[in-house]
Amino acid sequence: MLFETMKLALRAISRNMLRSFLTVLGIVIGVAAVIAMVTIGNGTTAQVSAELSKLGTNMLFVRPGQFGPGRVSSSAKSFTDRDVEAIHSQISGLRAVAPTNRSSAMAIYGGQNHSTSIIGTNNDYFIAQDWDVVAGREFLPGEERGGQAACIIGQTVKKELFGAVDPVGQQVRIGSISCPVVGLLAAKGESGIGSDQDDAIIMPLTVFQRRISGSTDISTISLSAMDGVSTSKVQSDVENLLRERRKILPGREDDFSVNDMTQMAAAMTGTTTLLTGLLGAVAAVSLLVGGIGIMNIMLVSVTERTREIGIRLAIGALEKQVLTQFLVEAVTLSLLGGVTGILLGLGLAWLGTSLMGVPFVTSPAIIVVAFVFSAAIGMLFGYFPARRAAQLNPIEALRHE
Repeated sequence: MLFETMKLALRAISRNMLRSFLTVLGIVIGVAAVIAMVTIGNGTTAQVSAELSKLGTNMLFVRPGQFGPGRVSSSAKSFTDRDVEAIHSQISGLRAVAPTNRSSAMAIYGGQNHSTSIIGTNNDYFIAQDWDVVAGREFLPGEERGGQAACIIGQTVKKELFGAVDPVGQQVRIGSISCPVVGLLAAKGESGIGSDQDDAIIMPLTVFQRRISGSTDISTISLSAMDGVSTSKVQSDVENLLRERRKILPGREDDFSVNDMTQMAAAMTGTTTLLTGLLGAVAAVSLLVGGIGIMNIMLVSVTERTREIGIRLAIGALEKQVLTQFLVEAVTLSLLGGVTGILLGLGLAWLGTSLMGVPFVTSPAIIVVAFVFSAAIGMLFGYFPARRAAQLNPIEALRHE
């Protein structure tokens, strides 16, 4: 019975292909828009998460001054080695404390030169940044404490200065310093703000302070919490310690900032997820438009086929059979639109993610929801025309011209 009903539905749809195509077009556009928007949004969220993960795990940044709209404080004093030591000894749950200072300088090797970032820090920096030394070694304790020159370079510096030459063991000149290259960092790529993280030379902080910056100031302290330790608690403990050390009175605003990367990552991925949901909701409106189109065409079809319906009812067709026939037609139209929209949406999503350079992250759940929703649209908006057809008076229908 259902098979015969399907055959009748397909025959009725094929009678006017252009009208049927225009009817399902709304469903196609709606489903395709929802799937494309959600897939591109998921890819963007995955890209943001991947970029933030490059900055390190369980990480906090401590900087002097307050940053934000109307809150920039350039007069705040920098941190000192004693601040770093206090954090290291008094804050529990930390696996890395990396005091950091940064400057720009020209690096020279042989006949090659390259302007790059010089970072003064210690070995904890590689732990906090989740950055591996793939060739050579990290700094020796004597190099960190005694101020002996040593450099660990990024992949971009290696490419610009050394090309195919193994940089480990070579001497690179930075300003007036001759610095032996003791290690090569793994490639890390661009950061979330588009800067090349591999374009850097790392050296012991003591050497940097004596030979590059000429001061003992520390501009940033990078912290990494142990697994299982709440970064929020670490943040609170660090804030309390620094307020005490910097003699900030109760009620006064901090002259430093502690930024929790976990919170920043959650905020950014939450924002992209919300935007994805909003885009999907806007695209879903076109599904309602498509459903209204189906109802309109089915009402027209009932009017055109009034005499046919009258003949069916007159020869013994039941009301529920007529109802089922027209309902199946509406659902078939919407399902055809749903399947076509899914394929089109995946194609558009693949094209969009390829052009944007973000991962293609499909969501099986949204595909199933879109398919089911398209069927539900057909049933919902097809029911009224189908009911109207089933309730026609056979005598009046036979008289219809």
